[in-house]
Amino acid sequence: MAEKPIFLTPEGRAKLEAELDNLRTVKRAQVAERIHSAKEEGDIMENSAYDEAKNEQAFVEGRIMTIEQMLKNAVMIDATRATDTVGIGSYVTVIERGARDDEMFQIVGSAEADPSRGRISNESPVGRALLGKRVNDEVQIKIPDGIRYLKITEIR
Repeated sequence: MAEKPIFLTPEGRAKLEAELDNLRTVKRAQVAERIHSAKEEGDIMENSAYDEAKNEQAFVEGRIMTIEQMLKNAVMIDATRATDTVGIGSYVTVIERGARDDEMFQIVGSAEADPSRGRISNESPVGRALLGKRVNDEVQIKIPDGIRYLKITEIR
């Protein structure tokens, strides 16, 4: 079975690569030192420092594996793509029906989503609804309180 693609901007890929490098070169060494120090304290059976260090080691190794898998399945977002339809990487300006102010989103992969910074996942309800649409298209998004209507005013 094929792995799910992870859509990344060049900045998102660089951020993951930097985190991976830090985990491999810095964090691993720090955790190994904590384990070594805890072992030197004596009996590891009831040594909470040892248990904590081993748990952190498991977390670090798990995160390394996760990032390696994400990078292996990375699909780079093409920032030079055409802007006549919304795609992953697009900046989309929308106005909600009845609202006075517009909102701008960038459609990104789920690994880089950060709604507080206007970066929404292509898998989110709003992201899914906007994909493939054009300027002046109106989309409906089902939300717990009803339906949200957004009109696309600009794509770049």
